[in-house]
Amino acid sequence: MSVSSDSIKIVWIYPDLLSTYGDQGNCIVLERRAARRGISTRTVHVRSDESVPVDGDIYLLGGGEDRPQILAAQRLRADGGLHKAAEFGAAIFAVCAGYQLLGSEFGGEEGQPVPGIGLLDIRSGRGEKRAVGEIVGDVAPELNVPRITGFENHQGVTHLGPGVKPLAKTVVGVGNGDGFEGAYRDHILGTYMHGPALVRNPGLADLLLRWAVGHEIQPIDDSWAGRLREERLKAVAS
Repeated sequence: MSVSSDSIKIVWIYPDLLSTYGDQGNCIVLERRAARRGISTRTVHVRSDESVPVDGDIYLLGGGEDRPQILAAQRLRADGGLHKAAEFGAAIFAVCAGYQLLGSEFGGEEGQPVPGIGLLDIRSGRGEKRAVGEIVGDVAPELNVPRITGFENHQGVTHLGPGVKPLAKTVVGVGNGDGFEGAYRDHILGTYMHGPALVRNPGLADLLLRWAVGHEIQPIDDSWAGRLREERLKAVAS
């Protein structure tokens, strides 16, 4: 999407359905990292009974339980706004249940296949064991993002089709269940990482900001956040 370099619109989709494990933090960290670079932000919270605007620059979807996830997928399919925003080139970042529903199908309350919204070439089902704990991954080199760290709590197994690439190679944790974590294509990115993911991984937040403004962004002092990241990575490794 064509935007000015000093103003972006962030759309948080269905916080009444998809907002577990502090996923609102993803919205907050984007606002703050943009502000530190002089980029103004306007954030819109879109509830599940409201239409999804098509003029956003970054769209965020969080995690949720089975029923809210199913309802969110139904309403997003009927609404169509997120698809139009994707066609316009908006950045989309989805976590856990939000990640799964971006695909062609995901597992419902009893493991039955439920139609997704088809923005990513992935299929998710229910695995035999629940993945709970820290997850660490080495990001696809072309994204230019450092090693990622987060917290996963899901029973999903996600299969990637030829239309997407894995976000990262899993170092610790389960992720998609095949040695990789998350998926992306163009400016659409999904992950199983809570934490919140963008708070724990400012490099991912900056990737979304670069996509939104359409050019490189100035570096900022991340020494404090970097120390916290290193402590977390060392704790996981030990």
